[in-house]
Amino acid sequence: MPDPRHELGLAAERAVADWLTAQEWRILASRHRSSEGEIDLVALDPHRCLVAVEVRLRRTGRAGDAVASMRPRHLRRVSAALVAFSRGGAIPHDGLRVDLVAVVPGPRPRTWRLTRVPAVDAW
Repeated sequence: MPDPRHELGLAAERAVADWLTAQEWRILASRHRSSEGEIDLVALDPHRCLVAVEVRLRRTGRAGDAVASMRPRHLRRVSAALVAFSRGGAIPHDGLRVDLVAVVPGPRPRTWRLTRVPAVDAW
């Protein structure tokens, strides 16, 4: 039996990918894994920056804020995985960045409140 939390996480990632695509982002990979780490979404933003998008789902506030949940160690791994992805050279880009998208389920099924926090790797 599939874990409902895993299914909810996958649905949140799909919602974020659709949301970014509607804003003229190009999704290049989903759940990209390398020896450095995993990236939820790899995208090219409208300004040609290669972005690792970390999707953080919070059903309630009990587990804390999505932004605060981004630990430095995890951020380093995501950043290293993005560098490794970029070294593939197949996608011309003008820089690298890690963004976080906080996802909160909306009041109706299959609705979401999405908030993008750009450049969490610049903190």
